Amino acid sequence: MTQPSAERLLRLPIVMARVGLSRATVYRLVKDGCFPGPVRIGVRAVAWRASEIDAWMESRPPYAGE
Repeated sequence: MTQPSAERLLRLPIVMARVGLSRATVYRLVKDGCFPGPVRIGVRAVAWRASEIDAWMESRPPYAGE
């Protein structure tokens, strides 16, 4: 029997760097239901599932650039 692989959890600074959004924007999008919500990992600590952040980034339209 195989064990399920552990889900990687990302803390806010890593999430912000990965998606290019500020702390306020991340939390506003979570509140609006447009961004994955965090999971509680401690009394005063939250993190995001890496798979949900990756899926959210893949769902975004490509950046047209300059």
